[in-house]
Amino acid sequence: MSLPPSPPLEGLSAIVTGAGRGLGRAEALELARLGAAVVVNDYGQPGRDGSGEASAAPAEEVAAEITAAGGRAVAHLGDVSDFETARGLVDLAVAEFGKLDVLVNNAGILRDRMVFSMSEDEWDPVIRVHLKGHFNTTRFAAAHWRGRAKAGEAGVYGRIVNTSSEAFLAGSAGQPNYAAAKGGIVGLTTSTALALARYGVTANAICPRARTRMTEDVFAGFAEPAGEDGLDPLSPEHVAPLVGYLASPAAARVNGQLLVVHGGMVAVVERPRVAAKFDTAEEAFGFEELDGLLTPYFAERPPNETFAAAEVLGLRKG
Repeated sequence: MSLPPSPPLEGLSAIVTGAGRGLGRAEALELARLGAAVVVNDYGQPGRDGSGEASAAPAEEVAAEITAAGGRAVAHLGDVSDFETARGLVDLAVAEFGKLDVLVNNAGILRDRMVFSMSEDEWDPVIRVHLKGHFNTTRFAAAHWRGRAKAGEAGVYGRIVNTSSEAFLAGSAGQPNYAAAKGGIVGLTTSTALALARYGVTANAICPRARTRMTEDVFAGFAEPAGEDGLDPLSPEHVAPLVGYLASPAAARVNGQLLVVHGGMVAVVERPRVAAKFDTAEEAFGFEELDGLLTPYFAERPPNETFAAAEVLGLRKG
């Protein structure tokens, strides 16, 4: 972990959730490389579905890796979907480093099933960990920044980077819980961006593609490194620099945005636009008029037309 000559995050502190492995680990290491002091949060359960005994080891190992390279880090064991745990996480950052400047929400689990087979026990925990987990930490970080601004502190600095997914953009047939949670995170992000801008805080979301414990089967068969020294196009190390940028002062004008990132590519996603508009010729629409307008319109469009992210953004099986 070599530091740049003038680390852009020098003097800042950050929280990264789900940072014991995979994407969160890469993000925590990158923020530390850029000069931030990092609270490494992870619940440490071995199962990607949230099963298994909690363990502090993954977070402690990443924190130790940061400190061994000359950075500052502290480990935190906890489930961010618990409201009080999230409060304690933010309190820890403030106690250890004097303040909180950056929040990166990454923690998540998977419990995949087709919608017609999904149980309540498969739906609720995924929504809770992803969506409620993002809300919980955001709520206490936002209160911290607002409190400092209300106390008269000049130049309050705050950055939130949330983790959405292309499962929200393009759909994912076997992940209705995950896709719904990731869509909710985008809504949370844009609302937060509007609410906190006045306090000097930005909030953005990324849709990363990364080969991690959670996605190893999803990306099985996709392009692998060309040689022994090649970097996997789906390596988390392709995603972490964007998180570092969004956490930095350089991204002060980036707020309420959704960005797709993977393998040397960053795409800025536009908000939905109206594709067609129809006005009634009468006082109000009736079935017959709607049938005459909408049925021909959709008949001329490709079947099941969606935002085909795998095609538009260049993901191909190798």
